[in-house]
Amino acid sequence: MNELKFEELNLSKELLRAISGMGFEKATPIQAQAIPEIISGKDIIGQASTGTGKTAAFGLPAIDKIDEALKAVQVVVLCPTRELAMQVSSEMNKFLKYKSNIWALPVYGGQPIHRQLYGLRKNPQIVVGTPGRTLDHIERGTLSLRKVKVVVLDEADEMLDMGFREDIQEILVGANPERQTVLFSATMSREILQLTRRFQKNPKLIKVASANISPQEIEQSYYDVDASRKTKLLAQLITEHGPRLSIVFCNTKRDVDNVARELHSYGFGAAAIHGDIRQQKRDTIMNKFRSERIKILVATDVAARGIDVPAIEVIFNYGIPRERESYVHRIGRTGRAGNTGKAISLVSRAEFGRLRDIMRFTRADIKLEMANNLPDLGSAFKDNENSSYDAPRNNASRNNVPRYDEPREARSSRNGRDASNASNSIDRSKKFIVRINDRIKKISSDVSHEHVNMINDLVENNKSLEHVSVALLKMVLDGEGRQQRAPRRRYN
Repeated sequence: MNELKFEELNLSKELLRAISGMGFEKATPIQAQAIPEIISGKDIIGQASTGTGKTAAFGLPAIDKIDEALKAVQVVVLCPTRELAMQVSSEMNKFLKYKSNIWALPVYGGQPIHRQLYGLRKNPQIVVGTPGRTLDHIERGTLSLRKVKVVVLDEADEMLDMGFREDIQEILVGANPERQTVLFSATMSREILQLTRRFQKNPKLIKVASANISPQEIEQSYYDVDASRKTKLLAQLITEHGPRLSIVFCNTKRDVDNVARELHSYGFGAAAIHGDIRQQKRDTIMNKFRSERIKILVATDVAARGIDVPAIEVIFNYGIPRERESYVHRIGRTGRAGNTGKAISLVSRAEFGRLRDIMRFTRADIKLEMANNLPDLGSAFKDNENSSYDAPRNNASRNNVPRYDEPREARSSRNGRDASNASNSIDRSKKFIVRINDRIKKISSDVSHEHVNMINDLVENNKSLEHVSVALLKMVLDGEGRQQRAPRRRYN
C-alpha cells in the first residue's frame, strides 16, 4: 500500500504536534493499517516484528480514546519484560507531551511497591506493566479495570512463552467486558489463537511480513566456527569492527555469564544482562549502555526486549536462536532510525539447520565470511592502546580483569587504589604485630622468646601478615586470660 502521512490518519492535533516534534512524518506499514482500525473500535491482531513501530500503532489511537476528565485507568498495556514496559511507558509519555492531563505509569516487578502505589494514587489514565505485577495490583485493590476502554497485549507470544498465560487470562476476565482488545505478536501459535478466540470480538488480522528488513539497512553475515572457538572469534570481530555499541545475543543465561567473563579476559568492558540479575543492577547497566560508558551488552533474548538504542551498530549472534522470529527481533536492534547496521552470526556445525531455516523465513542474503584476515588479538591490542577495547597488560592476572559494568576510567583508578591499598595493608599489619609483640612480653618470657623470633621472620618476609596477626592476637588474649583468672576456691 502507499505510504501515509500521520495527518491522514485522523489523529488529534495534540498527537500530530508531538509526533512532528519527534521527527516522524510518514507512518510505517503496521501503523498505517492498525491506527484506523483501532480508532474505529475494532479488535485487531497485529503480526509484526520488533522495530516496525508497534508502540505508535497501538499507543496513538488508544490515547485519543481517553476521556481527560475521567481520573481512572482507561488503557492497560501488558508487556513481557520490565525493560519493554519502561520503554513503552516512556514512548507513550512522549506522545502525551501536549496532553498535559493524561499520563502513563509503568508497573513491574523488581521496583519498590510503595513507589507504584504512590503513582497509582495519582490516577494515571494509562498503566503499562508486566502481567505478574499488574495482577498483583488488581488483587491488592490498588488497580481497577472497571473503566478500561482498551487493553493491549504487546509481544503476546513472548508473554505466553514466559508462562504468563494464566495471569493474562485472569486480567482479561476481570477487565471491563465492553473494552477493546488489541494484540500484537511476532508469531501466530496455537496458544495465541486460543487467546484471541476467547477474549477478542471478530478481530481483524493485520500482518506485516518480516521480509521488510532489507539488506540495505542491515548487512547480515555469518562465520563457520567450532563451538569451542566462538569467544575468541567474537573478540577478533569486535576488534575488527570496533562498533560504537553492540549487543551479543546468547541462548542461555549461563552462556551470557560465561561470554561476558571471557570477553573481560580479552580486555573488553562488557556487561551481562539476563532475568536473574536484580532490577536495580539491570537499570544501572542499561543507563551505562545508553550513555555509552559500556560498549558491549551480552544478553538473552528476553532481557533484551525493550532495548531501543539508536547507536547500536552491530548485533552478534553468539548462539543461533531456536525460534526464527527471535533472529528478526535480535537484528532489529540495529539499523534503526534510518541508520545502517550489521548482524554477524557465529554458527557451529550443529546450528546450520537453524540458520538455513532463518534464511528461508526472512528471505535474507546472509553471506558467509572467512576469518582468515581477522586481526591477531595480541597485536591488535598492542597497536590500539588508546582504544576503549584495550586488553589489560597482564591478562593472566585475575586482579586486572575488569568488572562487568565498569568503565575504563574506573578500572584505571581502581588498579592504582588496589596497589596503594596492598602497601597500606602490609604497613598496618607490621604495626599490629609490633603491638602484639609488646603485649606478649608482658605475659611471659617463655612465650615471648618463642614467638618474637617468628614475628621477626614474618615481618622480614611479608608473609601472611594479617592471618598471623589474628592468630597471635588470639594467643595473647588466651595468655592474658590465664593470668587474670582467679584461682578456683575449693569447698570441703
